[in-house]
Amino acid sequence: MTCRSISLQSAQDWPRAAQWLAARRNPGDNVEHAVRAIIDDVRARGDEALLEYTRRFDCADFAPPLRLSEQDIARSAASVSPECHAHIGDAARNIRRFHEAQKEKSWFETLPDGSILGQRVLPVDSVGLYVPGGQGGSTPLISSLLMNAIPAQVAGVRRIAVCTPPRADGSIDPAILAAAHLLDIDEVYRVGSAWAIAALACGTPSLPAVDVIAGPGNIYVATAKRLLQGIVGIDMIAGPSEVLILADSSARPDWVAADMLSQAEHDPLAAALCLTTDIPLGERIREELDRQCASLPKAQIAAKSLQDWGAVITVPHMDVAVAVANMIAPEHLELCVRDPWAVLPGIRHAGAVFMGHHCPEPVGDYFAGPNHVLPTLGTARFSSALSVQTFCKKTSIVATSAAFLQQSREAIAALARMEGLEAHARSAEIRGQHLPRA
Repeated sequence: MTCRSISLQSAQDWPRAAQWLAARRNPGDNVEHAVRAIIDDVRARGDEALLEYTRRFDCADFAPPLRLSEQDIARSAASVSPECHAHIGDAARNIRRFHEAQKEKSWFETLPDGSILGQRVLPVDSVGLYVPGGQGGSTPLISSLLMNAIPAQVAGVRRIAVCTPPRADGSIDPAILAAAHLLDIDEVYRVGSAWAIAALACGTPSLPAVDVIAGPGNIYVATAKRLLQGIVGIDMIAGPSEVLILADSSARPDWVAADMLSQAEHDPLAAALCLTTDIPLGERIREELDRQCASLPKAQIAAKSLQDWGAVITVPHMDVAVAVANMIAPEHLELCVRDPWAVLPGIRHAGAVFMGHHCPEPVGDYFAGPNHVLPTLGTARFSSALSVQTFCKKTSIVATSAAFLQQSREAIAALARMEGLEAHARSAEIRGQHLPRA
């Protein structure tokens, strides 16, 4: 395994050099066709379709019910070691503290004429959270449950439903259920992939529909969310995960390589890139990638990711690195440089920025508190991390006084007639004969 080695003289060289990355954006017609068929099937057959797909792809002997009982959740959670419970609890507290700071309040203002204008901030009624489990339950993403459920709870969402694929024996990883139990979530379904998203959006007899779906997943999950957007709210359409590391001569090659591999082991489609101003450092990073990858449990996945979507890119100076980073707009951006705070002002587009040599991306994935559900594939140019606001809606409140309407009705009517909307104009004017004189 050897990842690409690329040399850029200026930021303008990047678009041509990066053409190979474009293929990560396209799921292919076959995926979309398959997901459309799954959605239609779940709409038509409900629970029967969910059971069939679960038996075909996850657990051949799967038996209903899809929903776990509160007793099952508590029993499984109790099997998790006290140490793991403590770690989950510590992470949850950090995540909750950060997201409490994001809460917005409703507000109102009173104008001199007595009119009241404002905005109500309210949580949605129900949320469906998707928690990936990996093939055969090999990667139960406990952190994803915490990162999605806690902002929803801080927002005040009343109903939180969790979908996660069962393992081959039909069970759910106890650590996922320990996290659910810690958060007092009692609505957990053993169902995964695109059919879980379809059920959350459309509803089935045993899995009522929700208002918003959140949570990461594979290409089938992401495609289902994209196709169902509008029927249900979604957090974002996230693609494969990615990290970009900016490194100068102060960076350690073994640390940079370890951080790239922490991304590469996620998925063969994950991208791990490094921009460095130091050519010898870049060579040592590539050597470290080969050395460290060989000993990983998921070496095959990481090697495929690095071979297809990894690169060490040398640039003449940090200004070029920053410009290229803004073009990439990565999900995760690490600043492994001597003075990250000097570099940060130039960064405009990134899902999350990790500052300095002692802040690897897994710190944010698991423990620091900021959300790890982040925009991918360049969408950080116009979108943000999952937050409390993902689970809220804002309603404008308009309570104009008679004096306000008396003063403004002629302007309102004139504007309406400019647009050719006579009924709008008359709606403002008809009240004129009953309004007090200004």
